[in-house]
Amino acid sequence: MKTGPLAGYQVDSLKVTLLDGSFHPVDSDALSFELAARMGYREVAKAAGAVILEPIMKMEVITPEENMGDIVGDINRRRGQVNDMGDRNGAKTIKADVPLSEMFGYVTTLRTLSSGRATSTMEFSHYEQTPSNISEEVIKKAKGNA
Repeated sequence: MKTGPLAGYQVDSLKVTLLDGSFHPVDSDALSFELAARMGYREVAKAAGAVILEPIMKMEVITPEENMGDIVGDINRRRGQVNDMGDRNGAKTIKADVPLSEMFGYVTTLRTLSSGRATSTMEFSHYEQTPSNISEEVIKKAKGNA
């Protein structure tokens, strides 16, 4: 499970139900059962509907009102989902969920969009399934076809 079926990434969660099995005092030992489990995993892992997950960050931006449209547009461009917009001490707040892979270089972009007047915070929120076009690209790179 440390090398998953799609791109070699570790499997996050898995449920297995053993329906039938037998034990023989001479031929059955821990290694036999481990090898049987490995072979079973390899055989069904690709057909089990595995998906690639990506970390989603909970982000909050505090900005002057005149920069709000540009910042919301940039969040949308980064595949972000704006959850809330509000006011705080004369400034505007934007709360959004954004994939971590899209956030590299964000602070520099935010400074540019707001002339250095906006601030942001980020923290991990959850994992979410990666869109199919990005999953295909990740799988190609992992298999050396990129």
